[in-house]
Amino acid sequence: MTKRIVVTGIGASSGIGGTAQENWDNLLAGVSGARTMEHDWVEQYELPVNFAAEAIVRPDQVLARHEAKRLDPSSQFALVAAREAWADAGAPEVESERLGVDWATGIGGIWTLLDAWDTLREKGPRRVMPLTVPMLMANAPAGNLSLQFEARAYASTAVSACASSTESILNAYNHMQAGLADVVIAGGSESAIHPITMASFAAAQALSKRNDDPATASRPTAVSRDGFVMGEGAAALVLETEEHAKARGAKIYAYLVGGAVTADSYHITGNDPEGKGAARAVRQTLEMAGASADDVTHINAHATSTPVGDPNEFVALQAVFGDRIREIPVAATKAATGHLLGGTGALEAVFTVLALKNRTVPPTINVDEQDPEVPFLITPKPAELGAGDHLAISNSFGFGGHNAVIAFRNA
Repeated sequence: MTKRIVVTGIGASSGIGGTAQENWDNLLAGVSGARTMEHDWVEQYELPVNFAAEAIVRPDQVLARHEAKRLDPSSQFALVAAREAWADAGAPEVESERLGVDWATGIGGIWTLLDAWDTLREKGPRRVMPLTVPMLMANAPAGNLSLQFEARAYASTAVSACASSTESILNAYNHMQAGLADVVIAGGSESAIHPITMASFAAAQALSKRNDDPATASRPTAVSRDGFVMGEGAAALVLETEEHAKARGAKIYAYLVGGAVTADSYHITGNDPEGKGAARAVRQTLEMAGASADDVTHINAHATSTPVGDPNEFVALQAVFGDRIREIPVAATKAATGHLLGGTGALEAVFTVLALKNRTVPPTINVDEQDPEVPFLITPKPAELGAGDHLAISNSFGFGGHNAVIAFRNA
């Protein structure tokens, strides 16, 4: 028998807010998180892109000093978001053996890794920290969350580039369906705004180069889009079986009703221009949700603001929804937050849940002229989702040809 899975807590930190509520409020207000970076290394390395959507609240401002110094920033952000979500869920009483962690990252502890390399080269092996590997490893956020919350059912890590945290949420769903846990902390984190990633993405022509106007640089679906904006942060969702949540009288934000992952097997960085893998992920998600394409009333699009990626996503969704895709309210929230890579799917899941809860479609900012090849139904201002039952999907697509889609119903 399929278990009903509910969202009972949310937490988030990004370039537009230090909490889930701040993120939502600033998203609706049309705030952009992209700003010129004030780091010596920007000028030192003559980076061609000097802006990003850095987290507005630094995790070391929230965490105790002894916690922060033992964690890479990717794990710091994870702890901040997960603690918020756990408190928001009312700190559920659950046996440790029935509490799991499904967490994700796309790149992991790059700051720890490269700082350690600098230390080795400049000061020798004796000065390299003994905690270097436990801090840089991709599963460090999941492991630290397991320690923090005494989650002993399991602690799992998804690493599938920009699809990572959407996949982690689907993994949580499947783990609970399999009976491995009653409560799961799911999400993702990323802190990869580093000279080497900025230089690499810029060299690949993936980043916007609007150094003169960072706030409007991310322009999903716009004719003038020229690349994505790097973001950072984390988002967490506390997921529970409906039975467990109702037994303790928990508030319910929404129902997680399905999801799917597929692979393009097309190109290591580019997605399939025919969108076959992405379309298949959407269809499988709807099948798991017991729904049809006609039931979908809102979409949080991956929509990174790249010249190729945005139209390819439209092609994929048109294959599923037909001409109706032009009538479904779509939000492209990376215009505000930038692209959190492995953390972006979890943040957009939070936005999707809040869109259902508040019956409000978030705006898509910075679209001066919409590309006729990407004619999603977007709005520069918040729009009413309307009364009745709603089904929303959230898409994430990553380097390597990874496609991940999840679906929520309103509570």
